Amino acid sequence: MKIGIVCPYSFDVPGGVQFHVRDLAEELIRRGHDVEVLAPAEKSVSEFVTAVPGSYSVPYNGSVAKLSLHPSALRATRKWLENGQFDVVHIHEPLAPSISLYALAIATSPVVATFHTSMDSSRALRIAAPMLAPFLEKIRGRIAVSNEARRTLIEHQGGDAVIIPNGVYTERYGSAQPIKNWAQTSERPVISFLGRLDEPRKGLGILVGAMRHILREHPRTRFLIAGRGDAKEYADQLGDCGDAVEFLGGISDEEKESLFCGSTIYVAPQTGGESFGIVLVEAMAAGACVVASDIEAFRLVLDNAQAGYLFPAGDSEALAETIIDALNNPDQTASLARSGRQRAALFDWAVVSEQILRVYQTVIDTSCEPILDDTETLIDTARRLVERIRQEDSRE
Repeated sequence: MKIGIVCPYSFDVPGGVQFHVRDLAEELIRRGHDVEVLAPAEKSVSEFVTAVPGSYSVPYNGSVAKLSLHPSALRATRKWLENGQFDVVHIHEPLAPSISLYALAIATSPVVATFHTSMDSSRALRIAAPMLAPFLEKIRGRIAVSNEARRTLIEHQGGDAVIIPNGVYTERYGSAQPIKNWAQTSERPVISFLGRLDEPRKGLGILVGAMRHILREHPRTRFLIAGRGDAKEYADQLGDCGDAVEFLGGISDEEKESLFCGSTIYVAPQTGGESFGIVLVEAMAAGACVVASDIEAFRLVLDNAQAGYLFPAGDSEALAETIIDALNNPDQTASLARSGRQRAALFDWAVVSEQILRVYQTVIDTSCEPILDDTETLIDTARRLVERIRQEDSRE
């Protein structure tokens, strides 16, 4: 099968959708399919990725997305689709104001779309959805990565989707070896965190607020904080906890695997805006016990606390109590870690890619004539959508 995959977000910047697209492409290639990816990027990132220049930053859903609607991106998208002659085109986040919109307008092959975003409200999307309705009609197969992503699709854009979760190469995490300087010991438990430091919804401030309470009960605990962004704001808040905390900065995939497998507990204190929780699955696969906020996406991954601990989102005191309880009850924590590792297997790429391939085959077998290319209308719509998102999302 010849498969074209479109990612709206820049491959120059790490992110969940980018990792999902990369890993899906690698898994499909491993299975013998001919796969090409189109994504914004300023440099060559992989032999199967065609880089589209001209990315720009847009505040969106509590984060900042790097997208591309440069005039050259339209030309590149059209050329990529014409040369590719794909059996199926898989577009991620088809309503993102980026090359996903271009690909959706131009594609004549059967289209599958995956929806990743979770949000409670968005005036921009509510206004944009009617304008984009003709283009959404081109989608023959819809996938949502979680219940929350499916809910967002239904509420903001209409229609429905089959739920297929994000994938993880669980074997890589299960066979990883800890880095000596980061690894837990019987005397010093390790609590790890991974996320952008400059995104408040990732919840690092919640963890920082819990540290003093945890160290009062378990003074030899170490906190390893990984992720891009300026750590100074948080370092200034640590006070006498500072000696127990190490900021690792951005880490590679291999370092992430080692960090998780050497951790006693992985903490996911996000306050919202998460559609799935891929990092939880990665930590579970590596054998760490997960402590996560009780947002809907994380409850799903942890099977309602059957595969990890949950605490009320945004509550530093409750987080501290949960971690102290986990450290006070090592047998229970080890049991939850084992359950987590077993549950992570459900999200392995071997399972997930097979489900996606069934969607591909279904839309190929049932495809009908696509609607006409209306790129000029889309360009105008996309520009107005970008401006609307910049105005409206900053107010929400």
